[in-house]
Amino acid sequence: MFLNQSSRVVRQQWRVCRNLSRRSLASPLSPQFSLLSARAFHASRSLLAVKPVLLADIGEGIVECEIIQWFVEPGARVEEFSPLCEVQSDKASVDITSRFAGVVKKLHYDAGEMAKVGKPFIDIDIEGDAAAEDAPKPVEVKEGASVVKAVETAVPSSHTPAPWSNGVVPVNENGSGLGHANGSGNGNRAVATPAVRHLAKELGIDITQINGTGKNGRVQKEDIHRFVEAKKAPASAPTTPGPSSAVADPFSPQASSIGSQQETPVALTRTQEMMFKTMTRSLNIPHFLYADEIDFSSLVELRTRLNKVLAKSGLSDGQVGKLSYLPFIIKAVSMSLYKYPILNARVDLDSSSSNGNGSSSKPTLVMRSQHNIGVAMDTPSGLLVPVIKNVGSLNILGVAAELARLQKAAVEGKLSPQDMSGGTITVSNIGNIGGTYLSPVVVEKEVAILGIGRMRTVPAFSTVPGEEDRIVKKQVCNFSWSADHRVVDGATMARAAEVVRTIVEEPDVMVMHLR
Repeated sequence: MFLNQSSRVVRQQWRVCRNLSRRSLASPLSPQFSLLSARAFHASRSLLAVKPVLLADIGEGIVECEIIQWFVEPGARVEEFSPLCEVQSDKASVDITSRFAGVVKKLHYDAGEMAKVGKPFIDIDIEGDAAAEDAPKPVEVKEGASVVKAVETAVPSSHTPAPWSNGVVPVNENGSGLGHANGSGNGNRAVATPAVRHLAKELGIDITQINGTGKNGRVQKEDIHRFVEAKKAPASAPTTPGPSSAVADPFSPQASSIGSQQETPVALTRTQEMMFKTMTRSLNIPHFLYADEIDFSSLVELRTRLNKVLAKSGLSDGQVGKLSYLPFIIKAVSMSLYKYPILNARVDLDSSSSNGNGSSSKPTLVMRSQHNIGVAMDTPSGLLVPVIKNVGSLNILGVAAELARLQKAAVEGKLSPQDMSGGTITVSNIGNIGGTYLSPVVVEKEVAILGIGRMRTVPAFSTVPGEEDRIVKKQVCNFSWSADHRVVDGATMARAAEVVRTIVEEPDVMVMHLR
């Protein structure tokens, strides 16, 4: 019985398939159905061809960033890894590169607008070919009985891509971008830091109209001020020479404006906004200050000898030509962290671990193995704190080379998010500007910070055993420590600071602990 039923089912299915095949041969698909299928296929193909590029996460906690400038425009051909735009986040300026090769179809943001992380910011047609679209078309011109093929002349239009729209910006002899003098066109790229761009934006000046006097044609703040003064000079120049035409003393009362007090609101720069948020959170940490005076006399002698050796040996790739005092201090701080690792830790207040009863655990202290020491730097963009990673594995020359690289990138506004993240303790050297004492603020996710004052020459008593006391000249410097009093007590901070003082005053100790 089972076999008979199975055979009947097979025969019925075979009859249905035969009838369907006959109907398809007798009456083919209607034109409407064919057109609908073609349209559906065409729409699906276009969706796969145009790729919306999402703005990737460029740092911890960054949800938006400002579009500084575009390197491409709609219709431009881009290759994989070619630069698309430059963005400025709360921490650094970053160039965004293309993930695909194709033709730019749409820019979702204009220069100066805020772009959201994880949202599309540019559309790229990966199947398009800019060369094919811009190729000249042959035109047939009849002359009598002969047919002559000519090339159609392209008429310039406002949609014609700039010659450097593929991401490569031409430069003139002095290295600056083309068009800085006249500022014509949207493809011109002015070389400047975000702080300088913000100043030009506040003053309502097109930065591409300014000739930069910095390195490689970089526009500086002084160039903007001179440009503003040059524009106001014809209207404010005195007609007759006299005592008023002399240069005014900027510190005299006559230099100030006469009249009522004027208040002008100025928006914070991106760097100032980040510093505002960070310091507001940092002041929630209960601080305490510990200061000490360090004798730099032996370090001065050692640094002088080493610089003479470097001058004679010549420079190799990545090697610095002259040592400053800061690499020795950074290395001394790293050596003290091996003995007091609590200064390299962070406080975790958001611990979500459970103790078995369903309640959250208490705040924990997270210990960290590597010494990533942040160095506060005064840059044209403001205060930045790049990080020297894994100082414990570096010698003095390695620390100095990494410090020089970060300083150069900070001045040029090219610090990456990786250069600005991951710090475990901070060193702030205010002494190169001025100031003997300071009270530094502990950075969030750290428990200690060292502030270095100005080195000065003072008279002091010589305390050599067996010799008579005599007055000698010494180089001294003040170290000011701030620590998180929730987890670090004063005795621990004093002992760690004593280790740093001993190493700096006797720098030969570093030689015995080289790795």
